[in-house]
Amino acid sequence: MPQLFTLYSFQINIFMKLSGNKILITGGASGIGLGLTERFIADGNTVIICGRRADVLQAVAEKDPSIITRVCDLANESHRTALYQWVAEQHPDLNVLVNNAGIQNWMGVDDADFYQKAEAEVTTNVLAPVHLSTLFAQLPSLTTIMNVTSGLAFVQLAKVPVYCATKAFFHSYTLSLRHLLQPKGIEVVEIIPPALNTDLGGKGIHDSAPPVSAFIAAIFEQLKDGKNELTFGMSEAMSKAGPEEIKQVFARMNG
Repeated sequence: MPQLFTLYSFQINIFMKLSGNKILITGGASGIGLGLTERFIADGNTVIICGRRADVLQAVAEKDPSIITRVCDLANESHRTALYQWVAEQHPDLNVLVNNAGIQNWMGVDDADFYQKAEAEVTTNVLAPVHLSTLFAQLPSLTTIMNVTSGLAFVQLAKVPVYCATKAFFHSYTLSLRHLLQPKGIEVVEIIPPALNTDLGGKGIHDSAPPVSAFIAAIFEQLKDGKNELTFGMSEAMSKAGPEEIKQVFARMNG
């Protein structure tokens, strides 16, 4: 019985407030990250975005000068550490970290550069957010970590084999992180998108997918309801699917 008490003693209700936050969004200048940036700004939050491309960050800041930008290559461990140190010194009131940045490579195991692309995906999609979560959990003001995973964590598209594996890892890690950070009063929210009309994986690949705006509207309604696993469309269906249904969907997706 003492062991059971340890397991459930920190199952407290922590709901993220939707305004008045200071939020860091990795990869916040495009795709889902930009959608989150625009919505959080509209809801009365202060937003910091980071990414590798200074010109892309600048273009977003020119549209809304309230957005704070920081050039950072998340594939570089020293850059991640420098990002945390900068936030701790310049923005010690930051209370929300959004691990959104990710890369997706369409490739086959016979490709000459398969390993190099796989290594880049693992670094950006796994090591970077794990490292950032470890760093920012030390920030006294932090109340929320939001991790962007994928519906492909539940059913795999073989054309993006390593991407799917990284998102399955990140989903699993997020579940554990939620439990581990409860004693610190830090909520962990998982954002689980399906394929959306973004340039992830390459321009034009997802042009027929639902718009980011519809996804953002749906997940913010779920946030208002106090949910910590936010889904939409196909990702909602796959997150709830049983083994047989997943097998059938896998066969259709990879047929």
